[in-house]
Amino acid sequence: MSGYEAKTYLALLANGQQMNGYEVAKASGVPRSTVYETLSKLVARGAAFEVNSESGTVGYVALPADALVGRLRREISSTIDGLADVLPTIAPPPQTRVVTHMHGMAGVIERAIDVVEGAHTSLLVSMWPAEAEAVRPSLQRAVERGVDVWILVFGQFDPPVGRVCTHRYSSPEVVLERLGRKVFTVVADHAAVLIGAIDDDNTWGMWSDDPAVALVAAEYVRHDIALQLIAERAEGTELSHFWRTSPDLERLRDASGAPAHLPRRSGA
Repeated sequence: MSGYEAKTYLALLANGQQMNGYEVAKASGVPRSTVYETLSKLVARGAAFEVNSESGTVGYVALPADALVGRLRREISSTIDGLADVLPTIAPPPQTRVVTHMHGMAGVIERAIDVVEGAHTSLLVSMWPAEAEAVRPSLQRAVERGVDVWILVFGQFDPPVGRVCTHRYSSPEVVLERLGRKVFTVVADHAAVLIGAIDDDNTWGMWSDDPAVALVAAEYVRHDIALQLIAERAEGTELSHFWRTSPDLERLRDASGAPAHLPRRSGA
């Protein structure tokens, strides 16, 4: 709706009963010279009804709010479905691969949702509970459209969406201590990837549609998930002792810490 149309509809809706053009103009702030044209537009789009009284005067009432919301939802859904059918036929295969950087939690999570929503066949996700909850609706929609969703969570993620594994080797607390920040990764179809990091008050990330970058990220998540599955199957064996005492594993864990130019958490 235009600004005048929105003001006019809200005035009708708030009044709850039939109003004439003068009353609508007074209640909405829409100029009298424009209000009848605006009312006609609302009637044409089905957001208001024209009522003829026995005296010959014309009044207007609003379409109920729930009906309007449903109508708008159907219109938007239809438009998006049309775009989904048409735009892929217009766009040629990308010739330029992109790597972009972003800052701030809202922007990073929004781009993570973009990656999830763009998945057609597979999703590999490595996340912490709060961030996983932020993208849960998109993950659920991906499962519903048949995407193979694997999620590795550094903590609890209930109820689960897709195939969920909990990171136990190492524990989330140890991972956070070693890395000095929460790192999360979302990979769609081995074709697009979002890598984000949260360090106290700072959140930053990078997104890329470069297949090489996506492949490296996908293999990282796949191998981490595989380790958790192996650890679950080997519960009660010597794996725990080996994990704690192997000097080679210890050297690898130390090498996975934060880059030198990024501050580590105190005590890490």
